[in-house]
Amino acid sequence: MSSKQVHVVKSTSIQASSSGQTDGMTRMPAITNLASICSSIMLASPHSASAVHHHGAQDTIVYAVRGQGAVVSEGGKKRQELKQGDFALIPAYQEHQEVNDGDEEVEWVIVRSGGEPEVVNLEGWGKS
Repeated sequence: MSSKQVHVVKSTSIQASSSGQTDGMTRMPAITNLASICSSIMLASPHSASAVHHHGAQDTIVYAVRGQGAVVSEGGKKRQELKQGDFALIPAYQEHQEVNDGDEEVEWVIVRSGGEPEVVNLEGWGKS
């Protein structure tokens, strides 16, 4: 029997992070430092794109809550669209970029291996 208890985070207490932000993207940690995984919400403003980045040794699962966005990877050569209800797996160290070309905000729920989300912004594809 586990001694850990159920932990609930109310939506009203989820706030934007002060780290790992890029223009047009808002990352809001929801559950961190409580287990071997963490979760956050990512909001992408209309007509925005994140910096090229990766998440270190963390595997990332994305669930598209609303809007239509895309994950760009493979040096900017591969673009995969995500619509409401879609999932994506972004492997550890995979350089990528989130893109919202639409007129509406995009909302994704993010779950990562690791207790605290890691975002390593890069100066471009293949550049530290």
